[in-house]
Amino acid sequence: MKRIVTAIVHNRSGVLNRVTGLLAKRQFNIESISVGRTETEGVSKMTFVVDVEDERKLEQLTKQLNKQVDVLKVSDISEKAIVARELAMVKVISNPQIRSEIQSIIEPFRATVIDVSRESMTIQVTGNSDKVDALIDLLRPYGIKELARTGLTAFTRGHQKQVAEIKSYSLLK
Repeated sequence: MKRIVTAIVHNRSGVLNRVTGLLAKRQFNIESISVGRTETEGVSKMTFVVDVEDERKLEQLTKQLNKQVDVLKVSDISEKAIVARELAMVKVISNPQIRSEIQSIIEPFRATVIDVSRESMTIQVTGNSDKVDALIDLLRPYGIKELARTGLTAFTRGHQKQVAEIKSYSLLK
């Protein structure tokens, strides 16, 4: 089962390596990871999408992360009301004749063109993973030269009830 786990950590050299090393040693597959500074100086937030077999493995994961010296707080936010986004940049083969066609495809996704050359254009899209996947699928027939995705970044919404249904977060098909 896919789980979204966040870890608040000290922003120090080697923390990311120690955390991902711990997960690898315990044979957890990290499908996506994003890390960045928070509103607090010297503190970063890691967001992992991990595949765990069962609740027992999930508990083991959170306990092992909490044992790390630089880890301040670990949360499984999979079943909570969350705000989750991903960023993708897609370089598509294009020429002047098909640029307007590509533009009309990306418009409903609120994606933007961030670079254009004679033989390609680069598109930026943000949103949930399903939206990003859908746009990539529509652009694939034009020829994707390059693709980069940030992975999921998420946090819980304000004081709201727990959601009943867990959404599936796919990174690549």
